[in-house]
Amino acid sequence: MLIVKTPIVLTIAGSDSGGGAGIQADIKAISATGSYACSVITALTAQNTQGVTGIYPISSEFVEQQLDAVFSDLNVVAVKVGMLSDSNIIDSVAKKIKQYTPQYLVVDPVMVATSGDLLLQSSALESLKFELLPLADVITPNLPEAAALINVKIPESEVEMTAMIDELRQLGAKSVLLKGGHLEKDENSTDLLILSDSIERLSTSRIKTRNTHGTGCTLSSAIASYLAQGHELLAAVALGKQYITQAIIHADELSIGKGHGPVNHFFVLNS
Repeated sequence: MLIVKTPIVLTIAGSDSGGGAGIQADIKAISATGSYACSVITALTAQNTQGVTGIYPISSEFVEQQLDAVFSDLNVVAVKVGMLSDSNIIDSVAKKIKQYTPQYLVVDPVMVATSGDLLLQSSALESLKFELLPLADVITPNLPEAAALINVKIPESEVEMTAMIDELRQLGAKSVLLKGGHLEKDENSTDLLILSDSIERLSTSRIKTRNTHGTGCTLSSAIASYLAQGHELLAAVALGKQYITQAIIHADELSIGKGHGPVNHFFVLNS
């Protein structure tokens, strides 16, 4: 019997007790897109669809212990990094990425939850910019995150998005997927894949739903999954965009919580 080796994707992120974002969303997205998910937890959150009521950081020493356990045994092809709550954990993750050199690194610079709650200490922003982002194959900021990274006001149009391109390139990542989902007045949801010498525009019709909890985690994890399967970057991003679009389209088939519900990671099982 032919044995197909499933590509392994590691997610390094915080836990969402409500199950819609963070590690839980990552594992669902990686699994739904055909890869094997393993995880390193950087923080515990008391969280649901209505907001974050508490954050309990994991020590950087234990984060490193988890990373050593995973990398010493599993053939991790791609790594997705999400919530890193403080500079010590960022430094530890960067150190271990340099030590184990996975083939692909996707960084979702998680700073604020869908509910508006702050998830990254402001003092850790510089560590994120200078220690981790330059190691990434692609970073996936939304507009508020991108604005915080380069210290400008949040764009209100696609024209203002394009004005950020040069400064985002200077962060040092190989590419940047600038997500335009926050331009809620636009008919379409347009993302810009910023490469070293070109720009790729990916646009889909905007979907009217309040169930968007975990969209950023889900998209970045799907991209990491597709990269691990051997797709080139543009194809992996396009496939990830298709996946998250369908997960949002089918989000209202779920009825989870009283606030911003999650996307439907396993829409294929119900279609």
